Amino acid sequence: MKDKITHLIRSNIKNLKPYQSARRIGGNGDIWLNANESPISPLFKTNITSFNRYPEFQPNSLRIAYAEYAGLLKEQILITRGADEGIDLLMKAFCDPKEDAIIYCPPTYDMYSICAKIFNIRIKKIPTFKNTWQIDLEQIRLNLNKVKIIYICNPNNPTGNLISRKDLITLLKLTLGSVLVVIDEAYIEFSIKDSMVNYLKDYPNLIILRTLSKAFALAAIRCGFILANKEIINILNKVISPYPISTIISDIATQSLSYNSIQNMKERVLTINLNRNWLVKELKKINLVERIFNSHANYILVKFSMFEKIFNKLWQKGIILRNQNHKINLKKCLRISIGSYLECVNLIKEIQNFSNI
Repeated sequence: MKDKITHLIRSNIKNLKPYQSARRIGGNGDIWLNANESPISPLFKTNITSFNRYPEFQPNSLRIAYAEYAGLLKEQILITRGADEGIDLLMKAFCDPKEDAIIYCPPTYDMYSICAKIFNIRIKKIPTFKNTWQIDLEQIRLNLNKVKIIYICNPNNPTGNLISRKDLITLLKLTLGSVLVVIDEAYIEFSIKDSMVNYLKDYPNLIILRTLSKAFALAAIRCGFILANKEIINILNKVISPYPISTIISDIATQSLSYNSIQNMKERVLTINLNRNWLVKELKKINLVERIFNSHANYILVKFSMFEKIFNKLWQKGIILRNQNHKINLKKCLRISIGSYLECVNLIKEIQNFSNI
């Protein structure tokens, strides 16, 4: 049977390596520090009891709630299945397969390149500067031919740094009228003052991706948003699926954007940022740590000597981190999601025990 169907597979899919999500990689344990999830779960209840009708195409109450939170008009909001669907939709709407290209700047989120490979869109890889992780504006400028979209993650995953606002504005000016600049702000609540949302009014080529998975602690419901000018939202409405957001998800997401829930989110962010600062301070005392990169998100990137042994030892102990050694300029690096204070304490104890062997 296998031989009878393999010839039907699209040529660009045959050898595609899929995105390795945290759950896909697996692991067994009680301390999950590999997916940048919130360690603190909010509690919501839903009163939805009937399921025989399709949901609203774009739930109005949720659009209004997120527009108020972001300081935009509801016509500038598109609700998506996580920020990942936003990455996908933009290529689907704007890029011609085999003709157009995207630019992405590794080390960064892998889904930008994987989505492009799925759609058979060309990829121009412009690495960030080593150790500072800032974008290489000159190389981007020299490689704009046939490019439709540039993806920038800010704060960047997995390095945790912020991209210079001056560079982002320069990039927007450089590409105005010719290329879309997509800034993925999945982690922006951990450094909200650095959002580019206020620049949407000045740059029609700016698009922002957001999610409820991180600071809002709702990774399980898969709800994200595209923020852009109304013309772009109208275009994306043509290619998004007919009923992307279920009624239950819409209900919970809307609840999460109430005044009290937003205040609770801000308290979670403060707690996680404090835990991050404590974890960094303690890691600096450990002789196996070669470098801790400055982070503005709910994770840190750490360079270890004996990184593989540390990763495997922690894995065996049920403390699951994310290995980044295979990525460009990230040799010997592990990414650590910021857990609860107790999880951070347990992590430090296990690394200290290993360093004393």
